[in-house]
Amino acid sequence: MLRAHILGTGFAVPDGVLSNPDLEKMVDTSDDWILSRTGISFRRIADQKTATSDLAYLAACSALENAGIKPQQLDMIIVATMTPDMPMPATACLLQHRLHASRAAAFDLNAACTGFIYALAVAEHFLLGSDYKYILVVGAEVLSRVVDYTDRNTCVIFGDGAGAVVLGKDEGDHGILATYLAADGEGWDLLKIPAGGSRYPASAETVASRMHYMQMQGSEIFKFAVRIIPQCAERVLDRTGLGIEDVDHLVLHQANLRIIQAAAKKMNIPWENVLVNIDKYGNISAGSIPLILAEAVSENRLKKGDLLLLIGFGAGLTMGAALVRWSR
Repeated sequence: MLRAHILGTGFAVPDGVLSNPDLEKMVDTSDDWILSRTGISFRRIADQKTATSDLAYLAACSALENAGIKPQQLDMIIVATMTPDMPMPATACLLQHRLHASRAAAFDLNAACTGFIYALAVAEHFLLGSDYKYILVVGAEVLSRVVDYTDRNTCVIFGDGAGAVVLGKDEGDHGILATYLAADGEGWDLLKIPAGGSRYPASAETVASRMHYMQMQGSEIFKFAVRIIPQCAERVLDRTGLGIEDVDHLVLHQANLRIIQAAAKKMNIPWENVLVNIDKYGNISAGSIPLILAEAVSENRLKKGDLLLLIGFGAGLTMGAALVRWSR
């Protein structure tokens, strides 16, 4: 069977580090409070000259080198992000220009923290349904631009970074075995940036009201995540006939350590089989899954034949999963 394969991975994070002690000086919080509720010790923060496309470019270059593919060979570039450089043009077009990938179609995709899973599924369908050979998928965010550093419930969570994969296709039992995408729009107001679009265009009032920053009902998001993660796992596994006991690595969106721990326990997945780096980087939305995947590759934690269960969840509300038989 012809399948989409991950040929290469890469990631990039900015040099700036925001620690819990740093946050103690900015907002009413403490290292113990943050650690006990999120599991985060550090998050990477971009300087004012660094935009999403800059981190996307670095991650993309690393992934292309890892795959042994030149930018000119790319047929498509998809950037999953909720923090584009600008409303238009797409950040993917800026990336295409910087890579000199002139043959590639390019567009952005916004499914918030599930963005990479959505983009992966879209890329898979393009590869298997056309004569495209290579697609670059990037999850990249500069969330520090939309974090309210007066709100201790959100500012301790988010960081900046990017991850990228190069996809190709080949015959065999390895590669992307199945994907699952879903959404629950009834929860659209649980995690949002109210202003900056056509509903509330930027104005002195929206700026003064801090409507251009993320607003989150954290307890509701927690309950949503813990409930739907096992459901996503079941749906994607059902499409292959495999079971949770076959999974070698659980790769969850790095939203909150307590969510990751609760989900792994609920699915009876041993903790040593769960990839975790939220302590170092925080929540990077669409960038978190490709980043931790690329980091695991760089640390030689994945071996050929391993079964990876990727699950994302986030604003929208959106959710999705991908089952990947590692082929490298």
